[in-house]
Amino acid sequence: MSYRNRDEPTEGWREAARRVLPVILVGLLIGALAALLYTASSASRDQDQALAEQRRSFEVIALARRFDASMARSEVSLARYVISMDPDTGRLFQDQLRGAASQIRSLSYATRQSGWQRNNVRQLQSLFDRRSKTLSEIGLRTTYDQKMGALAQFHRAGKSADVRQITLLLNQVIDAENGRLAERSEAVTLAGDRTAWIGRTSRLLGLALLLCVLFALGIANNAYTDRRTARRLADAETERADRLEAAVRARTVELSDAYDRLKEEISERAAAEDNLRQMHKMEAVGQLTGGIAHDFNNMLAVVVGGLELTKRKLRQNPEDADRHLDNAMEGATRAAALTRRLLAFARSEPLLPVTVSPDSLVAGMADLIDRTIGDQITVSINRQAGDWRIFVDQHQMENAILNLCVNARDAMDGRGLLTIETRQARLAANEIGECTAGEYAVVAVTDDGCGMTADVLGRVFEPFFTTKPVGKGTGLGLSQIFGFVRQSQGEIRIESEAGKGTSVHIYLPRRTVTDEASEIQAAIGDRSDTLHPPTRILVVEDDPRVLNQTMSALAELGHLPIACDHPAKAEKLLRSHRDIGLILSDVLMPEMTGPEMVRQLPALYRHIPILFVTGYAGDVADSADFGGHEVLRKPYTLVALSIALSTALTGSPLSGTAAAAE
Repeated sequence: MSYRNRDEPTEGWREAARRVLPVILVGLLIGALAALLYTASSASRDQDQALAEQRRSFEVIALARRFDASMARSEVSLARYVISMDPDTGRLFQDQLRGAASQIRSLSYATRQSGWQRNNVRQLQSLFDRRSKTLSEIGLRTTYDQKMGALAQFHRAGKSADVRQITLLLNQVIDAENGRLAERSEAVTLAGDRTAWIGRTSRLLGLALLLCVLFALGIANNAYTDRRTARRLADAETERADRLEAAVRARTVELSDAYDRLKEEISERAAAEDNLRQMHKMEAVGQLTGGIAHDFNNMLAVVVGGLELTKRKLRQNPEDADRHLDNAMEGATRAAALTRRLLAFARSEPLLPVTVSPDSLVAGMADLIDRTIGDQITVSINRQAGDWRIFVDQHQMENAILNLCVNARDAMDGRGLLTIETRQARLAANEIGECTAGEYAVVAVTDDGCGMTADVLGRVFEPFFTTKPVGKGTGLGLSQIFGFVRQSQGEIRIESEAGKGTSVHIYLPRRTVTDEASEIQAAIGDRSDTLHPPTRILVVEDDPRVLNQTMSALAELGHLPIACDHPAKAEKLLRSHRDIGLILSDVLMPEMTGPEMVRQLPALYRHIPILFVTGYAGDVADSADFGGHEVLRKPYTLVALSIALSTALTGSPLSGTAAAAE
């Protein structure tokens, strides 16, 4: 009896240990899992915050550099404008100065939460406003033929301390952001390492959990074989542990995917920043002046001839009159398109990409290339791309080909053989640059000129690098083409040898879907209906012919126009017609401009919507002059006028439809 009594406490201790030990192990594992989940959530938040701050630094640096470049380009354009008094150069200056204003506003917004940058940006904004006002005054003097005064003021502005202060502040902003960027990059790396450690720990913990569960099941099976209730509880605990393990595994996969997406986004933003620094518009308008004048005269001949024949045939044969009217309208439309194409050479914003055939694109440029490079160069076009198509910005693609042809002309000293070839190519991964495996359309421009040495060939894509004499080239042509091709997911390769000519090959991915341009046109359709209920509109226009045409167009759209041939009469007409719902005004008028008229109106009429109409491209969207009001550029169609009216009246643009219709 005494021996059995000594064993009973030992057996009771073992029984209690078998019951308590599994509970303790499970509790420890659950606590460890909770701690791991909390740590994973914290690591994810830290990583998201570090990446957001890193992206903000990239954005601030890119905005500062774009602003610096825009200011430099605007001052160069102003200098050219003051010297040449060319209206196109003046419009280019206005576009570039407006772009700089937009970029400084974006920089101020991007640094709104950076107390250590806010003072620099405010000083930079103040200096830019002062500099912009000075440059605008110079441009205005030039516009009104005060060339000597403009030159003197420009000379004084060139010696102003504002330029050095702006450069100093920009350098301070960029240097500060670079310092912060290094810290944020290190924070991203640490957060990534922490996330990876959590992933490894979770896998080890899952394995430990599985082993512990098996151990607990073994103890439970040995200790409670005669108790079905206890066995059911153990099974339930096992199932719960399995669900918890699956949740940990799923969360780990989600964190890994999010981290991969963030790394990819950072790489894309870095590539976009590099492309933006390299992409600049080439100065090709001067080389195309002769050919453009020829085309424009042809279009004007179609318009004038069609209208004259219509006038003759209108009563005798209305059907022929309609046909001549159609021809005149087509000529006018082509002239407007040609004007927009000329402006596209100078403006900085990208155009919309469309699906085009390389063969058709090259064939359509044949006459333009002939007029640009001269009669002493023989042009051979070999089209082998077939029905393959590419998805690119057509204007930029034409600019790229034309620029390559001009470079080839200079390399051949105006005499030789120029070959333009299109063909099909199937590439393996990284066979050409960073191209992925797939089908590519190739556009090649080959000349038999002087060629390039290995040193020159290694630097051809650097911005502002050129081998041409001073004043003969900007060094931006090939860098602009490089940026455009990369932006189109393509690659460019140059083969050249000194004395044996040069061959430039552009590889662009094959496009197999239908042309989006047809969908846009189908969505817009032939809309000439009124997009807003009939409205009484005050039309302020000093040119009687334009005034009559505008009145007729508004009446055709179902509105109720009131004529005002001088801006000084606008206030009197507003008092006489209390139901006026919109003011449509020209911009440049004698004695008073449209924006000046609007600013002088009494506060009683400030609520009336305004629609400005201008034929000067440099005016458009200049917030300093138009105060955010809607602007419509001449020439315009009834569809564009209708959409612009609706946008001005409702205060909400129709998703770019007006621009497309125009």
